[in-house]
Amino acid sequence: MKEQPLKGQVIEPLSGSLFGDVYLDRGNEEVKHNVLITVSSPEGAKTVLITPNSIIETSPKHFVETPKERVVSGAERWMKKFGQYSTIATYLFAALLMTFSAASVTGYVKARVVLTNSMEPTIKPGDIVITANSTRVVPQIGSVIAYQARQFNGTPVGVFTHRIIGGDAVGGWMMKGDNNPSPDIQKPKGADILGTVILTIPKLGLLFNRRLLFTLIPLLVGLWFVIDTLKGSAND
Repeated sequence: MKEQPLKGQVIEPLSGSLFGDVYLDRGNEEVKHNVLITVSSPEGAKTVLITPNSIIETSPKHFVETPKERVVSGAERWMKKFGQYSTIATYLFAALLMTFSAASVTGYVKARVVLTNSMEPTIKPGDIVITANSTRVVPQIGSVIAYQARQFNGTPVGVFTHRIIGGDAVGGWMMKGDNNPSPDIQKPKGADILGTVILTIPKLGLLFNRRLLFTLIPLLVGLWFVIDTLKGSAND
């Protein structure tokens, strides 16, 4: 505890660049009472007890508890902002998932992970393509569509996402991957057209790798527990 004699109106323990100069003006009244002053800022808090004869620098916890919202350290501010941004991002992501799920159930859109480089550089392996039902977004020359690829006997072999370079809906579309040297053999039409690409999300499909998921999920859960623990400690 630091004590000093009363010197005029300037409260010396609170002077300086951190808090600025603090003045106490009692007017012409006789000094009979003690005055307790606490000044807080994001960098901390200071408290002085002013008696008729002296000024005593002390700690606010001995007299009054500074409201938590008034004293916030740099780390606490960062954690608070991070928590706010994380909450907003979580709500937005949840809303996006709900919207996409509803659209997917109705058949309006579908998401597919691209596995090959046949459409590079437009679409790369690991990208996710969002396709809209071809009855809503009508395919045309230049469109990128997802279609059911089949063998000559009609057996399905997979889904290709390639660009239309010719043909029509009646006779079948001529397809080609941007990175392929020649057009596809099949000319899809009708029910084999699974959708028209309306959006590409780069690299997100890489998260669907099983090994990466087993690594990423525990990491995210651990990070969440650490953040939650730090937030709890800050509020104690």
